[in-house]
Amino acid sequence: MRVSSQDVTVVALLADPDAPTEIAQRMARMLPDRLADRSGQGRRFDVEVVSEPFTAGTEDLSTLTRRIMDRGSEGNWDIVVALTDLPLHSQGRKLVVDLSHEHGLALLSLPALGGFRLPTRARQAVEEAVLSLAGLRAGPEGPPRSQPLRGPFVSRLAPIRPGQVGEEEIADLRYVVTGPRGYLRVLGGMVRANRPWRLVPGLSKALAAALATGAVATVNSTIWVLATSLSTPRLVIAMVGSVALMIGWLIVDANLWHRTDEVSPEAGKKAALYNASTVVTVGIGVIICYVGLVLINLVWALFILNDRLFAATTRTALHATEYWTLSWFVASVATVGGALGSGLESDEAIRAAAYSKREQERRSALQDDRGD
Repeated sequence: MRVSSQDVTVVALLADPDAPTEIAQRMARMLPDRLADRSGQGRRFDVEVVSEPFTAGTEDLSTLTRRIMDRGSEGNWDIVVALTDLPLHSQGRKLVVDLSHEHGLALLSLPALGGFRLPTRARQAVEEAVLSLAGLRAGPEGPPRSQPLRGPFVSRLAPIRPGQVGEEEIADLRYVVTGPRGYLRVLGGMVRANRPWRLVPGLSKALAAALATGAVATVNSTIWVLATSLSTPRLVIAMVGSVALMIGWLIVDANLWHRTDEVSPEAGKKAALYNASTVVTVGIGVIICYVGLVLINLVWALFILNDRLFAATTRTALHATEYWTLSWFVASVATVGGALGSGLESDEAIRAAAYSKREQERRSALQDDRGD
């Protein structure tokens, strides 16, 4: 790192590829002005974004911190703030941010900021980290490293607390999330990092099978009779069952379930967190597909069905309720067909649709280790 000039502080945002880089690039456009306004000392800030996979192959905090230090020593920067979409852990707790004032670096785990308003929360966290590392928050409370961060770290509703830092660690200030709300916050952040809406276009063969099944089922007279005879509770059961079948099939068929060879309680909690994020991610993607199937089947039914033939077969007039009920039931049938069609997808295609780039690489590394 370079020695800071009196008037300009150069900040590097070292971001993992994919979502962290996108967030860093977005905040880099507004950070210089916001930091200058908040510093109140006539100081200017230059912000650079460096996209590198600095978390590749490890989740160990000490290793990551050393990598950030080494990368910072190669650049002409005063401060390095690293952003990753991997959930990191410290002494059994989920890490939010590590800071080292001595070395002018910070490591921010984006999932710990939650799944909502992530760009805003990330920008606020980076602002607080930079101002603290730049030594611009010293006051009657003491030097910057002894002062708690503000911004997203002090909200009464935020389950973020100061964490313990070991004597041999490089960091001198740490924040972690705690409790059930903290768990849900990290889970939401992990699901957002996976971007479950990408599962829809990523399962092209499964969707093709589902659409074909729905198109055929819509003109099947047996399906007409079943749809008009089923009560709402049974239609709900059919929907839940088909969605659950699709979720389970994708997870089992593509080997998405996380297994650990470690027997420690911390390893078990990590595995449970990863598996929960997988179920929620795949579940959201499947639900989006299901809603799409309902709408597509409804349009197809409006176009293709003959009201006289339908009434003669089912002894029920074809009104809006019948259109909706039939489309709803056909979506459940089509989802089962889509589950079977997903077997034609490669495991790599499903993982690419279900996980962020960092999570894909982490799971590939785990599989390689087991293979060795």
